[in-house]
Amino acid sequence: MKYRIGQGYDVHQLEEGRDFWLGGIKIPHTHGAKGHSDADVVCHVLCDALLGAANMRNIGYHFSDKDPQWKGVDSKLLLAKVMEMIREKGYEVGNVDVTVVLQEPKLNPHIPTMKECLSKVMAIDIEDISIKATTSEHLGFVGKKEGIAAHCVALIYS
Repeated sequence: MKYRIGQGYDVHQLEEGRDFWLGGIKIPHTHGAKGHSDADVVCHVLCDALLGAANMRNIGYHFSDKDPQWKGVDSKLLLAKVMEMIREKGYEVGNVDVTVVLQEPKLNPHIPTMKECLSKVMAIDIEDISIKATTSEHLGFVGKKEGIAAHCVALIYS
């Protein structure tokens, strides 16, 4: 068996009045992430980590923010396409581990629902998805509530 590891990182500005999509679900909040798609940083870092592990570049290479077909797209669709791409290359997901850095709102109550949603989109066991949330202790753009960041590592195998 061959194992490969990839990592992903994404940031988005937060803007008042936007829908806040995270981990494939809509979270009630006064601010949402701004981006070309629905700006779901969890789906985006998952895509980047999986693509990186498979040596298939990154999300922007496959789904350019210059391409109007991806404007406002549900990031779950992008993640599903990435899963198809890595499976076509002969890989399966071992596990993924996501860390979301956000000052507010508190994400812990939403993590089980995110994991359930992503498990369905990725067609992997819910136990193979880890999502953690932390703050930046009021430091930087995250601490000032101007943005959100996320990190991810993914293990794939063939």
